[in-house]
Amino acid sequence: MNEVYVGIDVSKERLDVATIPSNKKLQFVNDEAGMNKLLSKLVELSPNLIVLEPTGGLEIPIAAAIAAEDLAIVVVNARQIRDYARAMGKLAKTDSLDALVMAEFAQAVRPEVRPLRSEDNLEIKALVSRRRQLMEMLTAEKNRLAIARKHIKPNIQSHIEWLKKEIEDIDQNLRHEIEASPIWKEKDNLLQSIPGVGNVLSATLLAELPELGTLNRKQIAALVGVAPFNRDSGSMKGKRSVWGGRAPIRAVLYMAALVSTRCNPVIKPFYQHLLERGKAKKVALVACMRRLLTIMNAIIKTRRPWQYA
Repeated sequence: MNEVYVGIDVSKERLDVATIPSNKKLQFVNDEAGMNKLLSKLVELSPNLIVLEPTGGLEIPIAAAIAAEDLAIVVVNARQIRDYARAMGKLAKTDSLDALVMAEFAQAVRPEVRPLRSEDNLEIKALVSRRRQLMEMLTAEKNRLAIARKHIKPNIQSHIEWLKKEIEDIDQNLRHEIEASPIWKEKDNLLQSIPGVGNVLSATLLAELPELGTLNRKQIAALVGVAPFNRDSGSMKGKRSVWGGRAPIRAVLYMAALVSTRCNPVIKPFYQHLLERGKAKKVALVACMRRLLTIMNAIIKTRRPWQYA
């Protein structure tokens, strides 16, 4: 009777808030004072669940602040919210309506509350995000260098060298952050005990996938987006495909799986077996990504380093 559910739509300027079942809509300025006012209101309401969706990192400060108040909060994949809205026939879109849809989603679906990132996690997440941005810039500049005119090439080459140095600095900072935390260090050692898992994948998983080791193999595969979903209807049997999940994790997991097909004693024969069965290389690699993720999930769950008999 007294259950309360809250949805928060985060933008650069505002925090739009909706509560269920009262259908109240509130609005706060997205600054320190506005967040404090929102936190006071949430503590007063003591909601059963608060739902936000990712908004390019804008949600991190308020999500961390809410978690610090020991309130139940989940950051839900935006696709899930949109799919729910369409299923309920809610096609109109404004910030206040988005917040209301999130509150209704929280009440109807009640997504599992997962551990949010600590301050260390947030710092590492920021570093990982910045590294990804620099890598994208580096790739773009390398592509430009290949087609640039002669007098432009030295400028591009100079920028490429600068980007490489920045990426090296980011990698050193990541290593420092991980080694400074005993908990992170233990998990990092466990992950890097697996052949094919290096610094970048380990740091990315620790920053972007705090659920690692807390879910079963099917759940973790679905969360990352490497679990195949059926596309069947009636007598029609569609192709199984992967979608959704966390793209930044899949990008580095793909590269690690590629390396593992050459050096990991479990992944290598598994990959060859799939190819011998006629599987396309891309399909086989996705299966290797899923297998590698399963191995990492089990190792973090059991806290036992890699062993191969």
